[in-house]
Amino acid sequence: MYTLSVSSLNEQIKTLLESTFTRVLVEGELSRVTLHNSGHIYFTLKDASSSIKAVMFKGNASKLKFQLQEGLKVVIDGAVTLYKPRGEYQINCFSIQPSGHGALALAYEQLKNKLSSQGYFDPSIKKELPKFPKKIAFITSATGAALQDMLRVAQNRYRAIEIDIYDVLVQGESAAPSIVNALNIADTKGYDIIVTGRGGGSIEDLWAFNEEIVADAIFRAKTPVVSCVGHEIDWVISDFVADLRAPTPSAAMQMILPDSNELYQYIDSLETQYTQKVMQKIYNAKQELTHLINLYSGHSIEKKITQKIEDVKQLCNSYNQTISFKMHSFSKEVESIKFRFPDIIKSKFNIAQNQVLTLQKMLESNNPKLKSKKGFAQISKNSKVIDIGSLRVNDIFDLMNNKVVISAKVLEKNNI
Repeated sequence: MYTLSVSSLNEQIKTLLESTFTRVLVEGELSRVTLHNSGHIYFTLKDASSSIKAVMFKGNASKLKFQLQEGLKVVIDGAVTLYKPRGEYQINCFSIQPSGHGALALAYEQLKNKLSSQGYFDPSIKKELPKFPKKIAFITSATGAALQDMLRVAQNRYRAIEIDIYDVLVQGESAAPSIVNALNIADTKGYDIIVTGRGGGSIEDLWAFNEEIVADAIFRAKTPVVSCVGHEIDWVISDFVADLRAPTPSAAMQMILPDSNELYQYIDSLETQYTQKVMQKIYNAKQELTHLINLYSGHSIEKKITQKIEDVKQLCNSYNQTISFKMHSFSKEVESIKFRFPDIIKSKFNIAQNQVLTLQKMLESNNPKLKSKKGFAQISKNSKVIDIGSLRVNDIFDLMNNKVVISAKVLEKNNI
């Protein structure tokens, strides 16, 4: 029997396998998915009772529309090969489709969930669009019907706008990079709004607007971005990331541009309101001016001098009346006093004479010299007549009658 080397055996097995299983479709569950730096993808495909290794090389891996995830059930289109250095057979994958789902639909959901979790769709970060844009950019195909629709609506709706067109690919493998490049350039040009989109088509036709690089470019843009892709029923990733989603390209123009006819009506209404307000202002100003003139007239120097002259006249009249009244009253009083004066003087004289007599009698009655009763003397202390009962032991006092003054001292005091 002929003896084979390990390499020879593996070579024969490789030839047998690869010539027998040139094309296989295998369904199973993904496990141990490894994304290598080289761009190759290594994983294991398994079912309930068995597993097989698989590889998808860079060229085919770059065409995948969705991400390979642990536990995802897929259908692999490939060929069985043998990795001769280790004697391990594996499936060389040409393409992979999700089992029971379309690849694009799955890729769409995966990217949508990823970007949503990263905050790309957060309403709070949406930029506000200006009400009256002056300059906008269209990023779309220059030969597409969508551009013509947008230009037509813009022309009819609002002519006071400057529009720049960035011609890009809107479908195919090169479409997403083309759109991203235009977005990055337009974002540096100072536009008020950037509009990107295209007309309707299949999911494959619209796929460029579902690419992550397009979503990133819209998210990073400092200029407000409007996404208008396909028809109203079409929703792409760029719609969720953009600051405004329009159901169609023509609808985008209606949403971001003011209506000239409405503006004319609005201007007319503003003119009417302005006229009314100006007339009201003029009327109020006239009223205020009239009031100020009246106030000025009432407080002017001439008015004040005139008022003071009137006040002086009134004071003079009042003074003259008062003096006249006083003089009249005084004349009557003088006549009355003149008539009663002798009697009053006589009465006053009699009263005064009687008072003098009374005081004379009192003086005579209190003069010690006139008091001549035997055994009685007037008691005084410090030149003041006092009662004997007010004296205390050792007090010095004077006794006097009409002839003699004796100084004495109280030696003893007894009450009777």
